[in-house]
Amino acid sequence: MNQVINKKVKFVDLGLKDYQETWDLQEKIFAKTVEAKIANRKASSEEQKATSNYLLFVEHPHVYTLGKSGDPSHLLLDKQGLDEKEAKFYKINRGGDITYHGPGQLVGYPLLDLENFFTDIHKYLRLLEEAIILTLKDYGLEAGRIEGLTGVWLDHLEQKNPRKICAMGVKSSRWVTMHGFAFNVNADIAYFGNIVPCGIADKAVTSLHLELGQKVDESKVKECVKNHLIQLFGMEEAITVTSEDIFNI
Repeated sequence: MNQVINKKVKFVDLGLKDYQETWDLQEKIFAKTVEAKIANRKASSEEQKATSNYLLFVEHPHVYTLGKSGDPSHLLLDKQGLDEKEAKFYKINRGGDITYHGPGQLVGYPLLDLENFFTDIHKYLRLLEEAIILTLKDYGLEAGRIEGLTGVWLDHLEQKNPRKICAMGVKSSRWVTMHGFAFNVNADIAYFGNIVPCGIADKAVTSLHLELGQKVDESKVKECVKNHLIQLFGMEEAITVTSEDIFNI
């Protein structure tokens, strides 16, 4: 049975938002999309309804998250240490190991029904990376991938001082995605010193403002990333939704 294709995406910039609150929102959207897909499987072609796609941008207060395959020992802080850093810690249901989120970091959560675009998780991850690579190119920086490692890296070719600028970790079920990427724009990378980032002990972490030597206009970075995602995925348009509306879906 053919699916009704919808390449439009609802976009919302949540600003600074608590991690748990945003995770709950992701789970709500994810569940509604999966529910709609199951209903479509049981419906006739005339009764089927298009599934929705969302792209959430957000910054989180200081928080460490551990993926389902991650090693808890890669968090180098105990509860007292977390309290002193005013940071929270969550074990979550994405792939990947441990990472940090905080102010100055652009976190992107694409909640897409990939059957509206393509059904290939490898391609999905590569396109998320490519959107960041192209954004860095807009800022005059050459970035890329390192074989065997996810995310986006600087000095990815010679690897004399390879440093990660964007981490990736996603979940997908029934071709519906959640979680996504964390792009260091004006991030305080000292917080990465409290973990083994993504389980990789021998490579550094960086932020766009450090590479450019000055603070970056985050609104412009968001616009670059969004536009590259629209183009790479062949999205028809991004319909801007307010934070109030997205929490009331």
